[in-house]
Amino acid sequence: MSAPPDRVADSASAPSRAYSVYVLVVMLLVYTFNFIDRIILGVLVPPIKAEFAFSDQQLGLLGGTAFAIFYTALGVPIGWLADRFNRVWIMTAALALWSAFTALCGTAQSFAHLFMARLGVGVGEAGGVAPAYSLIADYFKPKARARALGVYSFGIPIGSAMGLFFGGYVVTHVSWRAAFVIVGLAGLALAPLLAFTVREPTRGRLDPGIVKVASPDFAQVLRVLMRKPSFWGLAFAAASSSIVGYGFFFWLPSFFVRSYHLSLWEMSVYFGGITLVGGVAGIWFGGVLADRLGAVRKSAFALIPAVALALCIPFYVFGTLSSGASWTIAIYVIPAALSLVWLGPVISAVQHLVPPNMRAVASAIFLFINNLIGLGLGSLIIGALSDAFAARFGTESLRYAILAGTGFYVLSATLFALSSRRLERDWE
Repeated sequence: MSAPPDRVADSASAPSRAYSVYVLVVMLLVYTFNFIDRIILGVLVPPIKAEFAFSDQQLGLLGGTAFAIFYTALGVPIGWLADRFNRVWIMTAALALWSAFTALCGTAQSFAHLFMARLGVGVGEAGGVAPAYSLIADYFKPKARARALGVYSFGIPIGSAMGLFFGGYVVTHVSWRAAFVIVGLAGLALAPLLAFTVREPTRGRLDPGIVKVASPDFAQVLRVLMRKPSFWGLAFAAASSSIVGYGFFFWLPSFFVRSYHLSLWEMSVYFGGITLVGGVAGIWFGGVLADRLGAVRKSAFALIPAVALALCIPFYVFGTLSSGASWTIAIYVIPAALSLVWLGPVISAVQHLVPPNMRAVASAIFLFINNLIGLGLGSLIIGALSDAFAARFGTESLRYAILAGTGFYVLSATLFALSSRRLERDWE
């Protein structure tokens, strides 16, 4: 008689709460640097544009497309590796690589040089997120995962705000090149902390009744996901939202400078404050709400983002059309929060749509769609619209390009609402 399958215990191998929290803090710190290095280019656009005379479309290519090309292409194979090998070491190598290329951005002498350096940042960051999603799921039980992944996602507003604050300060007092070099070297210094203090956990150890099986190949994961329409709905809804999110993160600093004539440092303080306060509040609220309402109805994991993004639109419209910077800043805090509510619920839902041994690959496929569309096109679309509107609106063209971009929130909210209908059936 063959032996029964080995089932993962819910508590026998559970990590201590204190160590789990420590791991989450380290993951948050790494993700913060991920976004500092990803976003800092946005605040450095004015001096880079002044030095090289790049068009807005070229700057959009640097801000998203250059980064996204390898970031999206390599994310899935790295996710495949993360379902088989040590996730901590994969993340450590990724952190060191993207930090080194960020520092190299500071040596750029041409568009091609800066484009290639941004490609390198994307290569490194491809290994930084999907393994983290999978690893956090093995440190926190299902009932707390949306909150834990929400805390991890604090790296987005914290990293973005720090990139704005630091980039604005350094470019004001030193140069845009120094900003790239300093944050890149700081990321390299963080790599040993990740490598030597975070332990690789047993996969699925906190999922009761899960059978431990060999890691599947990519085709097997894809077959599972093809039977789950809610996964694809969530992925394309998130991607539509990210077109606005990444596009705005990149272009709003220039909007404040061009339309309201703020200095780089003033813009960094105001926009950084909006991003930090609104982003952290929105992500935490989304995670808490999803853990509570999702325990009753799985559809809540998609309905919460749908409602939040629909509410974003009027606030962004009123804020962008405001004639005074103070009013725009005050109004923007609300959509800054609402626009990131989706992170905790959606990332948590993705972890529950597949078995534990498929989570890194499923997360990588989700990130591939989200970033190829959102990150790859967001800053490019708004930059191209700004160039196209320049003949009619002059220096205000960016204002109207941002307004046009909010239309993608309509599409995103609709896709999230449609996905909610299948979540209960597709839940693993």
